[in-house]
Amino acid sequence: MCGRYTLKTPANVLVERFDLDDCPSSITPSYNIAPTQEIAAVVEEDEKRKLEMLRWGLIPSWAKDPSIGNKMINARAETVSEKPSFRKAFNVRRCLILADGFYEWQKTDDSKQPYHIKMEDDSTFAFAGLWETWGMNGEKIRSCAIITTDANQLMHEIHHRMPVILHPEDYEIWLDPNFDEKEPLMSLLKPYPADAMEAYPVSKRVNKPSNNVPSVLEPAA
Repeated sequence: MCGRYTLKTPANVLVERFDLDDCPSSITPSYNIAPTQEIAAVVEEDEKRKLEMLRWGLIPSWAKDPSIGNKMINARAETVSEKPSFRKAFNVRRCLILADGFYEWQKTDDSKQPYHIKMEDDSTFAFAGLWETWGMNGEKIRSCAIITTDANQLMHEIHHRMPVILHPEDYEIWLDPNFDEKEPLMSLLKPYPADAMEAYPVSKRVNKPSNNVPSVLEPAA
C-alpha cells in the first residue's frame, strides 16, 4: 500500500517538470503527508493541465457519507478497472499525484521499521492516481486515491506492495479524459524499475503525521 509520502519540491519546479498550465504560486513543503489531508494532484480539464489540492481518500460520487473515503486511499492495480468504487474514475478521471519520496514499514520481530523510498537522483515523480467529485446538501469534495501494484526488487525487501509510479512519457495518455482503452492504461500499472530508486531506514518519529518536519527524513541511527 501507500499510506504516507513527501512533497517538498517548489511550485515553479513542478510547473516545468509536469508542463502545467495552472498552478498555485506556492505549495507548502510537507515531509509526512497522511490520508485525509489535501494533496497536490495534476488533473486535465478543458484541455489544460492544472494542479489542484484534492482530499486523499477517494469518495465515490454515489456515497452517502464522505467518511467512506478514509478507507479508499489506495486502489489495487489488479482490480481498479472493475471495482465499482474506482471503475468510473479509472475510465475518465485519472490524475498524477506528485511526490518526491514515500514511506513504507518493514515488519521486524517485535515492531515495524519505517523506510523512506525515493529516486536515486532525488527527482520529483508522479503516482498514478484517480480522482472523483462528491457532493451532497451543498457540500462538494474533490478527492483522490493512489494506485498500488506488486513491489519491485528493492521494495520487496520492505513490503509486498508499492505505489504505481508513472514514467514521464506516459503522463499524456494517463491524464487524457478522452482516452478509455483499457489495455494500454492497465499496461502502465506496473512496478517502477528498482535500479532507479533507493531506500533507507528512518526514525519512528514518522509514525505520527504531526511530525511533519525535515528531520523525519534523516537516516535512522
